[in-house]
Amino acid sequence: MSMLRFLVPRWLRLHGRTSPYSSAAALPSPIPNPDIHYNQLFVNNEWQDAASKKTFPTVNPATGEVIGHVAEGDRADVDRAVKAAREAFRLGSPWRRMDASERGRLLNRLADLVERDRVYLASLETLDNGKPFQESYALDLDEVIKVYRYFAGWADKWHGKTIPMDGKHFCFTRHEPVGVCGQIIPWNFPLVMQGWKLAPALATGNTVVMKVAEQTPLSALYLASLIKEVGFPPGVVNIITGYGPTAGAAIAQHMDIDKVAFTGSTEVGHLIQKAAGDSNLKRVTLELGGKSPSIVLADADMDHAVEQCHEALFFNMGQCCCAGSRTFVEESIYDEFLERTVEKAKQRRVGNPFELDTQQGPQVDKEQFERILSYIRLGQKEGAKLLCGGERFGERGFFIKPTVFGGVKDDMRIAREEIFWPVQPLFKFKKMEEVIERANNTRITGAAVLTTDYREDKESLILIMPTSKMSGE
Repeated sequence: MSMLRFLVPRWLRLHGRTSPYSSAAALPSPIPNPDIHYNQLFVNNEWQDAASKKTFPTVNPATGEVIGHVAEGDRADVDRAVKAAREAFRLGSPWRRMDASERGRLLNRLADLVERDRVYLASLETLDNGKPFQESYALDLDEVIKVYRYFAGWADKWHGKTIPMDGKHFCFTRHEPVGVCGQIIPWNFPLVMQGWKLAPALATGNTVVMKVAEQTPLSALYLASLIKEVGFPPGVVNIITGYGPTAGAAIAQHMDIDKVAFTGSTEVGHLIQKAAGDSNLKRVTLELGGKSPSIVLADADMDHAVEQCHEALFFNMGQCCCAGSRTFVEESIYDEFLERTVEKAKQRRVGNPFELDTQQGPQVDKEQFERILSYIRLGQKEGAKLLCGGERFGERGFFIKPTVFGGVKDDMRIAREEIFWPVQPLFKFKKMEEVIERANNTRITGAAVLTTDYREDKESLILIMPTSKMSGE
């Protein structure tokens, strides 16, 4: 019996495969230079410049070249968006009067339009984010469509209940929307994260002010145009492009936002939580970082274990909060596993993300690229053994060669900090009790285990998944 948890992203597992690469032949041709239709703020179903008239560049990470300039929203623009969202949520407004089944119909129609424009959206995602087109199309857009359809089905099924009472009393509960929801999404899965935030909020009748990541604004803005095309009333969805310390902070601090949902780093999560408490005690949902261990036992199928641990780390260029970013291998098989892991990393195809056989594109931007290279140098300085990679790939863009470190120690920074990188650190362990303690010796966690007999150690393995740690999973 093989047990696998949090080793590869959920939608890969649901599709019954650990990689989309085998299906590349069935993919449509991408659009290498998709037209950019929208670069303004989307407020009250209108395209608007930032109040300051400022813009910022969005860059193609595969080339380092500027794609275009996008409106730089800040506090004044957030205020304008919140006002529109509050008006749309007003009692008696078209949105508040709308039947729940009609909200579901709009979400289903939105999924239809995403499906209609799937090739364009996947191409735009690849251009702005750098992920291989085949992943954008076959995985991300597939997930986006399913998310909108899933919550469309829930729209008229959220309901309260009646409660038996003694005497002549009648007691019932009903579910009401929270109100104006502030949402802040990251750059690693732009359309997926947008769908995960928007769909449940809209299905339950809320209005939204969303700040998208400054690194990847283009696909979110195009989706806003589909929201208008579908027929969502003005003010129900508002999309702000801008920076975290300005637009993001304005959302977290806003006195007229009822809830904030944030996906990103643990450090920024602390700031969001504090800002919510210092303002109007708005509700908060945080999906934060991870440093999940993958644990390979001596009885694991070697080929399967190497493949799974490789994909768990290198998928999406390592930019995934549920990545298996620490690979623990039992001592008796460590040397063979290490050798095969290095060979697997060397074979990974890095290059133009619009080519259908590419497995790894660039990191999202120059800042992340330079941060990763600095952490690789730090790992070497700390004493980890660089076994392959460790340098840039090509002469332009933000590509990094797939990298493997051996001999990594638990107290090294590369073993403790979430880095979002295409670097696989390997650790050796002797006993189950030891690896449980080491796997849990982190403030951000999660777990994956590969073995041919989960039953033998099931009680011990449960201890690898504590609930008290801060994690995105």
